[in-house]
Amino acid sequence: MYNFLKKNLGKINTLIFKEFTLELRRKSVFSGLALYLISTVFIYYLTFNLRQNLISPLVWSALFWITVLFSSINTIAKSFIGEKKGQEIYFYSLISPERIIISKLVYNFLLCLVLSCAGFLLFVLFISNPLSDSGMFLVTILLVSWGFSSSLTLLSGIASKANNSNVLMTVLSFPVVISILLLAIKITKNCIDGLESYSSYDELITLLAINCLVTAVSYLLFPYIWRS
Repeated sequence: MYNFLKKNLGKINTLIFKEFTLELRRKSVFSGLALYLISTVFIYYLTFNLRQNLISPLVWSALFWITVLFSSINTIAKSFIGEKKGQEIYFYSLISPERIIISKLVYNFLLCLVLSCAGFLLFVLFISNPLSDSGMFLVTILLVSWGFSSSLTLLSGIASKANNSNVLMTVLSFPVVISILLLAIKITKNCIDGLESYSSYDELITLLAINCLVTAVSYLLFPYIWRS
């Protein structure tokens, strides 16, 4: 894996730049995501503004991560599903599938990270910032963004090969990401409660293990999925 990255880093960077350029051309995607995040958080604000005591640590963390999850699903689902028919055949003649999946994983990770940070800023602006351990929360955002990227990118590739791909993507994504979501909620609650960092080590290690496993599976299986 290391040797592969060393030899192909320049080409992978080119593919990531291509993804970023295409995303900028689809301005409706960014505006739609911004509208979704702002409207969702504003609804939370209107709901809980008069009764702040309802915002318990568990409720805050659950609302935050569910918002990030659905934003990520709506974005990453377009990784392969949104591509034009025949485009993958063109890429197949030029680029190896390993480069494709790594570039998609890295780009979607960065996109999830931006969505998570934007969602957190909106939560702080409209609701509150109850965090006592910001460092641990930042680590959680990084690991969860990685987990969402690795799992949802692979599912997008699988769903793109079937009819009703958007429906299939939604159905497949929930059982895969639910474990990541539950771990993220628990760690965030610990960050809000002000517990010591070591109290979340077990969840962090489990989350890291899930991410490594899903990333490895994505890297190994994608060439077979792409050629099918």
